[in-house]
Amino acid sequence: MGNGSRAARLPGIAALVRLAVRRERGIAPWWILGLIALALVMVEYIRTNMATPELKATYVEVIGANAFLRGLGGGAVEPRLEVLATWRSGGFLYVASAFAALMSVIRHTRAEEDAGRSELVLSGAVGRYAPLTAAMLVSGAVSLLGGTLTAAVLTGIGLEPVGSFAYGAAVTVAGWVFGGVGAVAAQVAGGARTATAAALATLAAAYVLRYAGDAAGVSWTAYLSPVGWSHLVRPYQEERWWMLGVSIAAAAILYAVAYRLLGRRDLGSGLLPERPGRESAPGLRGPVSLAWRLHRGLLAKWAAGVAVFAAAGGALSPLTRDLLARPSVVVDNLRRTLGIASGPEALGAYSWYLILIIAYAVALYPVLMTLRLRAEELSGRAENVQSTPLTRLRWAAGQLVVTALGAAALMAVAGLVFGTVYALLVGDLASDLPAFLAGALSTVPAAWCVGAVCVLAYGLLPRASAAISWLVWCLTAVLGQVAGPLYGVWGGLPVEPFHFVGNAMTGPPFAVVPTTGLLAVTALLASAGLLALRHRDFGR
Repeated sequence: MGNGSRAARLPGIAALVRLAVRRERGIAPWWILGLIALALVMVEYIRTNMATPELKATYVEVIGANAFLRGLGGGAVEPRLEVLATWRSGGFLYVASAFAALMSVIRHTRAEEDAGRSELVLSGAVGRYAPLTAAMLVSGAVSLLGGTLTAAVLTGIGLEPVGSFAYGAAVTVAGWVFGGVGAVAAQVAGGARTATAAALATLAAAYVLRYAGDAAGVSWTAYLSPVGWSHLVRPYQEERWWMLGVSIAAAAILYAVAYRLLGRRDLGSGLLPERPGRESAPGLRGPVSLAWRLHRGLLAKWAAGVAVFAAAGGALSPLTRDLLARPSVVVDNLRRTLGIASGPEALGAYSWYLILIIAYAVALYPVLMTLRLRAEELSGRAENVQSTPLTRLRWAAGQLVVTALGAAALMAVAGLVFGTVYALLVGDLASDLPAFLAGALSTVPAAWCVGAVCVLAYGLLPRASAAISWLVWCLTAVLGQVAGPLYGVWGGLPVEPFHFVGNAMTGPPFAVVPTTGLLAVTALLASAGLLALRHRDFGR
């Protein structure tokens, strides 16, 4: 088929588009709703907490004096409601749109090949390029719908229409560019996991490049970052429409490269050869060692990302100390909003807030590991493993043990790195390092509880487990202690487990009753999930 015409390789495209839309109906609406909700929350936050022009002007001065805040939003900011709101939310919406798009493309292309379904599809009247085309059309449509609805909603609440649609367009093109990144990664990598890791690494590098440049005041670095291109549209300010053209051109080039690469590789393989493994694995003596071998690479990548964020948080401690010491209405308002106390405990409260951000992110780790259980089951690899003396429950339990220890290790890394940098810059190593380590580890039971809910969903409702798992984590983050203050909810809501984790930097790190309760609920949910897994049909 490699020498046929391009048109001859696209039969069946309509059917594949319908199939992709059907599969996305349980995922895409939540992403779109999340984009809209975050944009609205930021507008309401600015309206509520910076109601006067003087407060807005003071907040702009605070941003200019703090590298962390400058990098968070990116680019220049003006003391106007719409500019401040989109400046705050844009840094998240552009990345969220990009993440959703690249995951969608890989899910409908390389993941289908790994599962063997693409081979069955292509055995019918379906062209070689049809699956990739369908994936790109659907992911592009989701990005377009997310950006358009965000713009329409912002216009509906009274923001300027031109700026709103410039903002929505910037959200859309971020998805288009990284949909192309996902398409290229799917052709180059040897499997869906490697493709996902490569695409996410590209997204992380683009974000770090943009963030570092804005934090350091080196604005030209944004032109080197695909994420930065969306920031450079500058909605509600200049509206640089030509920057949208840069993103669209880059997306077109990436899609063309993906098509070209697809024609040069065999189905089920990547352009980069996979490294052959050893002939024997004497260390694989049980379910725990097997799970460790499968997940150690991903755990190392997570640990590196956590360490970088924790080091950045610790490095900003001197700047934050100076900022919190300034007599400012905006600083006082931010302190109240985030629950940061005044006086000598203010810097510790700031540190706890950053530890919570890391903890909510690490709570995603057990969610992803539970999703891997389902992926291993559907691919048939888990069934092959269970043809040995390894039973279904031992296989799943081994995965969960490694997942639980991995989540604890990630928070230990966060505490050690954050505490070390903090102590070297503004504190005392002997007293601060143990406090940061204990504080970070105090959040682990809550992260385990999130994963246990996903295990229960995997055992009871395997087909819906992916959607349920993502929904559980999203609700935990949105209703939690980090996002809650943005819409007037302090301490999070009792329906999410981090609500029961107290501030370990200003109080005891391990409160007996809440910690014991979280561990008991986690054990109950995980046990119920394993019991359900034992009694249901496997591989369906």
